[in-house]
Amino acid sequence: MQPLNVLMVGTGEYTTGFVGGGASGSDKKVGVVGLTLFDLRRRGKVGKLSMVGVNGTKFPAIREHLYKNITLAYNNLDTSFESYPADDAKDPEAYKTAIDALSPGDAITIFTPDTTHYPIALYAIERGIHVMITKPAVKLLEHHIALLEAAEKHGVFVYIEHHKRFDPAYWDARARARQLGDFNYFYSYMSQPKSQLETFKAWAGIDSDISYYLNSHHVDICDSMVSQLGYVPVKVSASASKGVATSLGCHESTEDTISLLVRWQKKDDPSKQATGVYTASWTAPQKAGVHSNQYFHYLAKGGEININQAKRGYEVAEDAAGQLMWYNPFYMRYAPDEDGNFNGQSGYGYVSFEKFVDACRAVNAGELKPADLDAKGLPTLRNTIATTAILEAGRRSIDEDREIRIESKDGVWKLV
Repeated sequence: MQPLNVLMVGTGEYTTGFVGGGASGSDKKVGVVGLTLFDLRRRGKVGKLSMVGVNGTKFPAIREHLYKNITLAYNNLDTSFESYPADDAKDPEAYKTAIDALSPGDAITIFTPDTTHYPIALYAIERGIHVMITKPAVKLLEHHIALLEAAEKHGVFVYIEHHKRFDPAYWDARARARQLGDFNYFYSYMSQPKSQLETFKAWAGIDSDISYYLNSHHVDICDSMVSQLGYVPVKVSASASKGVATSLGCHESTEDTISLLVRWQKKDDPSKQATGVYTASWTAPQKAGVHSNQYFHYLAKGGEININQAKRGYEVAEDAAGQLMWYNPFYMRYAPDEDGNFNGQSGYGYVSFEKFVDACRAVNAGELKPADLDAKGLPTLRNTIATTAILEAGRRSIDEDREIRIESKDGVWKLV
């Protein structure tokens, strides 16, 4: 199969690790998207790489950052890419020029603010380009459906980067959950320390919220567990707390913590119902010792599953940190191998990208059709409709101060 040419849309922390003029203060100091694709190019799976942002004047500093922290760290790994707009220009629609430079069968990755996902993805789909979108896919159910219809019309693959599906523990738990019989109860919690709000301050509470940002992980995991058992979400009620983020300079509408209460129902037996509670916060203590605290409890007719990944059995004490730290090398393993090469191919952050690249190459080679990838259970547009429906319903529940119903019949989804 031919290597896949990829355009990276977005230049921020997740793509480059570059934030506010230097390396991010989080666990993604060298990013995820760029590093993974540079290594996939080294391995022959990716061909030409390009990157587009709004402010081209950032690119010289980004290139220097990538050279210093990736090229020199990983045995001269090639971090070159073509960039848009020019280094002396700013253009909020530069993504159109960059996508127009691609050919049908090429791909883009979208790691930009949530409200921009839909127009960028649609522009690419209509030009025969495969698309990866960071979670959440989009904020509105109607946009999700519109992208799905466009992707099917143009025969391209659209993949949502729900990397927690490939976390080994979550992967195993999803398989075991399906053997435990009828779904009964799911509770999840995910948080990040309030220091992360410095990274998100430009859009937190304005473009999106903490539920779209973090609850999207566990809502998707739960849906991927119970949808194959015949369960669909039917009602959502949400609540939020405020005060901490706003005191730190975030927009006055920024919530600290959001909880979604979701009623699930078995399609072929409405008497069988279950409850899902999904809580997310970005105001955990500054010295929580972990970038993302994350756990869930799943209860079914035949048993229960508990996963707590806050510490992962790996703690580091450093004088510079002034506290114990819990790192996550299972997500992105940044330590090089014995030859100095990047050695994180088994990390579930990397695996998620490789599955997208392999799928696009298989479609381009005529070995698979996009519908075949739906059947594999990957986080495709079709397989993530319920997640978008729940997240939008949660937002509307808070804004409208009421319970929101989700109706799904004969493949048609709507919020009431």
